[in-house]
Amino acid sequence: MNTPASILEKPVFSGISRKLFDTRDDVSYRDELSPGLDESVVRQISAANDEPEWMLAHRLESLRIFHEKPLPTWGPDLSGLDLGAICYHARARETRANTTSWDDVPEKIRATFDRLGIPEAERRILAGVGAQYDSEAVYHSLKQELRDKGVIFTDMSIALREHEELVRRYFMRCVPMHDHKFAALHGAVWSGGTFLYVPAGVVIGEPLQAYFRMNARAGGQFEHTLIIAEKDSSVHYIEGCSAPKYGTSSLHAGLVEIFVWERAHVRYSSVENWSADTYNLNTKRALVADDASIEWVGGNLGSGVTMLYPCSVLRGDRSRSSHIGIAVANAGQHTDTGAKVIHIGRDTRSRVLSKSLSKAGGISLYRGLLDIKPTAENAVSEVQCDGLLLDDISQNNAYPDIRVQNATATVAHEATAGRLSEEILFYLQSRGLSELQARTMIVNGFLSPIVSELPLEYAAEMNILIAMEMEESVV
Repeated sequence: MNTPASILEKPVFSGISRKLFDTRDDVSYRDELSPGLDESVVRQISAANDEPEWMLAHRLESLRIFHEKPLPTWGPDLSGLDLGAICYHARARETRANTTSWDDVPEKIRATFDRLGIPEAERRILAGVGAQYDSEAVYHSLKQELRDKGVIFTDMSIALREHEELVRRYFMRCVPMHDHKFAALHGAVWSGGTFLYVPAGVVIGEPLQAYFRMNARAGGQFEHTLIIAEKDSSVHYIEGCSAPKYGTSSLHAGLVEIFVWERAHVRYSSVENWSADTYNLNTKRALVADDASIEWVGGNLGSGVTMLYPCSVLRGDRSRSSHIGIAVANAGQHTDTGAKVIHIGRDTRSRVLSKSLSKAGGISLYRGLLDIKPTAENAVSEVQCDGLLLDDISQNNAYPDIRVQNATATVAHEATAGRLSEEILFYLQSRGLSELQARTMIVNGFLSPIVSELPLEYAAEMNILIAMEMEESVV
């Protein structure tokens, strides 16, 4: 048998290793607060960002709610997360906030983003880029023709000062501070993030991207992403995240709010690739109006514990949502991921497609909610969650929660879980493939329904990350 060269060769994977993401930078910090959280820490964060009084009041009320709410006990074990040991705010001494030139970003920090390919992606395919390092945005750009159309793409702290009323109208209205303990924590200590405003009728043909890098030991990153797509607009926004490995726990508790107004379309893609030290406890939610649509595309790798369930609230008639997700659990990792869809409007449509891999004792769990309200006449939803075990010591589970309160709804659900077939492995190896090549081929086939729907650049990044995981699975 003549095996295609594209299967055996690994040109896009050569030279790529986990060290690219796990290597930390030797930088000094200014305004780095001592570990722990109290009112003085919140006031210092607010003062450092030169915020209005209403935002400080919001932070303090969020802090009060955070202290009152218990840790969730229905998901992964969070007992190893010492919230008193986390540094909630850190800014590198050399940085200049929100510069528009890579030349003004300190050399060590710029080198990190260079290794991650962010400036190169900006030159080739992106309409705008944001880059955040720990608690501060260090770079932001947007093509002039989009500025001329009224598009706003900037750091949240800048937006709070320059577009205060617009921020105040939307900030934490999609995910309120009392939603859960980590939403309250975010409301108290958030720093940086992305503010994206797309005016009515503006269609952005090229993606916008923000990349969030956490470097501080025992650090916390709490970026806030707020996207507003006005009527008849369209945008594709991509987020990437990573952090080095220290051997001490760190925390990511970002928050994403997306408002999709009438006939607008938003595509949100993200690669969550934190280190094994990180507790990734992120919250993402979209409110979708009449005839509007939201697409979620997500990859979850790296972090020791993940709890992430992007949510679409289809409140408008004929509104639509699509959730496409990949999760990988390696040794010592517990990924608890899925999707939530709430149908409220008439003739709404949703689709959830989730694929998860578990290996070396990792635990991957799909946790989903489909809630069709009494008002959701003729709602249609399809949910598919599939798990693949690469050995006999890992776990893969699915916990779908489906609530149908309208008899006109049409709901389809499918869940599968199984081990990688030894017979297929033997056959492929008998045809000349190594064990790694055979395993990778099977995994690629398992993931192909999702990867085929991804944007080209996003699919390439996911392929690289998955290949890294596969290379570590065969000794």
